[in-house]
Amino acid sequence: MSTDPNIYQPDWQPKDAGSEYACFVTKGVNDTGAPTAAAAQPARRTLSIDDYVEGIRSGDRMILSRAITLIESNAPKHFDQAQALIQKLLPYTGKSMRVGITGVPGAGKSTFIEAMGTWLCEHGHRVAVLAVDPSSSVTKGSILGDKTRMEKLSRDKRAFIRPSPSGGTLGGVTRKSRETLLLVEAAGYDVVLVETVGVGQSETTVRNMVDYFLMVALTGAGDDLQGIKKGIMELADSILVNKADGDNKMRALSARADFDMMLHYLRPATEGWASRAYTCSSLTGEGIPEMWAVVEDFFKTVKGNGVYERRRREQVLRWVNDMAEEHLHRLIDENATIAAAKERIEAEVTGGKLPPTQAAKEIIDVMERELFHGGK
Repeated sequence: MSTDPNIYQPDWQPKDAGSEYACFVTKGVNDTGAPTAAAAQPARRTLSIDDYVEGIRSGDRMILSRAITLIESNAPKHFDQAQALIQKLLPYTGKSMRVGITGVPGAGKSTFIEAMGTWLCEHGHRVAVLAVDPSSSVTKGSILGDKTRMEKLSRDKRAFIRPSPSGGTLGGVTRKSRETLLLVEAAGYDVVLVETVGVGQSETTVRNMVDYFLMVALTGAGDDLQGIKKGIMELADSILVNKADGDNKMRALSARADFDMMLHYLRPATEGWASRAYTCSSLTGEGIPEMWAVVEDFFKTVKGNGVYERRRREQVLRWVNDMAEEHLHRLIDENATIAAAKERIEAEVTGGKLPPTQAAKEIIDVMERELFHGGK
């Protein structure tokens, strides 16, 4: 038997066992005095509404990030707290230049935003980027990761980048993105750039939350994308042909002329403003200052003719209606009786037992009873 105090005899080993048992069990370490990894990290302090407000207003990026996480939460217990926070911050919002940036995938939106954002920071602005990624259809999480694509801008203390999953929403902007926009405004960011997925007609969602809407375009994208382009072009205050450098510069200038000609025949997206096409190189920086000068000219124009104030009022009202509709949809989706009725009625429709019009009426009748008459 071993006389080592750090070795003990397990229950399964005979008490008078000798050296024939070559396997011993070491006691191990009970306490070295050093804290564990979990104990070494301080407990995360629970923040009150006033803590959030003070932190956001003082420029604490960590508290701003926590506040955005709070409003993005789907947990019912966080909803009231998030709304109370937004209510207190409302007096400090609405003072930023809200710029939406869209375009077909591969047009270089993120590269342009990094180049523009860096230039703005160097010229006295504080820039927030709300980069809403396409989401995984399985996990609903972000799959592009704009912080990794905007490496230089993400290191600038005058900039704040918040990539958020869109939750599978076509167009890439969720209701919560509007609330995030309010938070970064309250934190003192005077330019807010909203990057969208750039897919189809749902870009109207972005148009309804920003002041100026920019479409980033490619050269020689082909006729197969014209339908997508036209749908976005009708909403765009300007079109920017990116990657106008090197061998591609002449093609970019030619594409700009083509877009200018198309815009000439479209109704302007903003009253009193003539939409035009421009070129830039996010790689060399050529055209970036000129593009921002166009944005500033736009704001000067719309603030002078009253369009700015009117658009902001319309956006707030649309926001209210969108949230009311979303809440109604959630009530419908979470009602077990409605779900069961829909499943039965849909089976009857696909089985040829019930016409679609009658099926729709029966579903609506069930919804009315459940939501407005207590199921009676």
